Amino acid sequence: MSHVSPQLMQRIRQDVQSMHAYAIQDSVSMVKLDAMENPHRLPAELQKALGERLGALALNRYPDGRVNDLRAALAQHAGMPEGFDIMLGNGSDELISLLAMACDVPGASILAPLPGFVMYAMSAQLQGLAFHGVPLTADFELDEAAMLAAIAEHKPSIVYLAYPNNPTGNLWNDDTIEKIVLAQGEQGGLVVMDEAYQPFASKTYMDRITRHSHVLLMRTLSKFGLAGVRLGYMVGPKALVAEIDKVRPPYNISVLNCECALFALEHAEVFAAQAKDLREQRARLLKELATLPSVQPFPSEANMILARVPDAAKTFEGMKAHKVLVKNVSKMHPLLANCLRLTVGTAQENDLMLAALKESL
Repeated sequence: MSHVSPQLMQRIRQDVQSMHAYAIQDSVSMVKLDAMENPHRLPAELQKALGERLGALALNRYPDGRVNDLRAALAQHAGMPEGFDIMLGNGSDELISLLAMACDVPGASILAPLPGFVMYAMSAQLQGLAFHGVPLTADFELDEAAMLAAIAEHKPSIVYLAYPNNPTGNLWNDDTIEKIVLAQGEQGGLVVMDEAYQPFASKTYMDRITRHSHVLLMRTLSKFGLAGVRLGYMVGPKALVAEIDKVRPPYNISVLNCECALFALEHAEVFAAQAKDLREQRARLLKELATLPSVQPFPSEANMILARVPDAAKTFEGMKAHKVLVKNVSKMHPLLANCLRLTVGTAQENDLMLAALKESL
C-alpha cells in the first residue's frame, strides 16, 4: 500500500505537498565535493579513543547535565563574551527552525539576502511566515540601499546575514553590515549572524557582538569537521537566548552527539590543522582556476569556491561522469547563472576535481 487516499492528502498542507524535498545527491564511489564537508577523517588512534568513550555511555538514560559541559566548552572555544549565553541545536538547521517558531507573532516575516542558505526561506515557509529575499549585487556584495529599504518596508522579525555567505563564499562589507544591524535594531527586530564557515574565514563578528542587544551569532561543528554529528550552537545576550531556548525540545542533543563534540574540542588542534590545510588548498584552487580562460572563480573565505563556467549543466554532468560530484547552483538564483559550487577537498581530491573540470568545460 504505497497509495495515500485523497481524503488523507487533504490533511497534509497544500504548500507542503507542492514543495520539493531537500535533494541529497547519491555520492557512492564519487569524489564528494558537493556539501562543504571537511574531507579529513579522524586519525586512527583518535577513532579508537572516541569509540571507547561512546561505548561507555549510558544509552539507556536520557541526556543529562553533560550537555552543560559541552555548552561551557563551546563558549570557551568560540570566545563567548561575558553576559552572553549559548544554546545548542541538532545542527544549525534546528536552530533556524526554532528561531522561526519562537518569532512567529502575527505579521512576522524573515528577511535575508539572495542567493543565500536555503534553510532561512524554508524555515519561514514551514512556520507559515513570509520570507523576503533581497538580491545581492552582481559581484555578490550586499545591496545596502535595497536591504535598508526592505527592512523599513517589511519590518522583519529576523534578518539573516551569513558571514561568509553560502553559496558565494564571500565576507560582506563591514560598514554595510553595521548599517543593516542598526536599522534592524531600530525597528525592533533580530539579526542572526550565521558563521557556519568561520574556521575558514579571516574575520568573525564575535568581537562586535557585544555592541548590540539584538544580535545572535550562530555557528556549527559541521564545517569544523563533524558534519555527521549534527551540532550547531547559537550565542547571544542571556535574556534573549533564554526566551528562544523555551521552544527547544528538552533532549535535542543526543549523548552520542554531545560526547563526540566534547571529544573533538579536546582535540581542537587536530581540527585546526585540518582547517589550515583546507585554507591552503583553497588558495591553490583559486590560483589554478584563475588560469582557466573560460572559468571565473569568485573570492572565497569559506571551504568552497563558486565558479562561473560557460555551461554549468554540461560541466556538472561531465565532472559526474569523471566520478567527481560538485553542486550545480546555476538554477538557484538568476545571479548564479552557470555557476558551480566546488567544495575544497584534500590535495588529491582537488587534483581529480581540476582534471575533471578541465575535461568537462
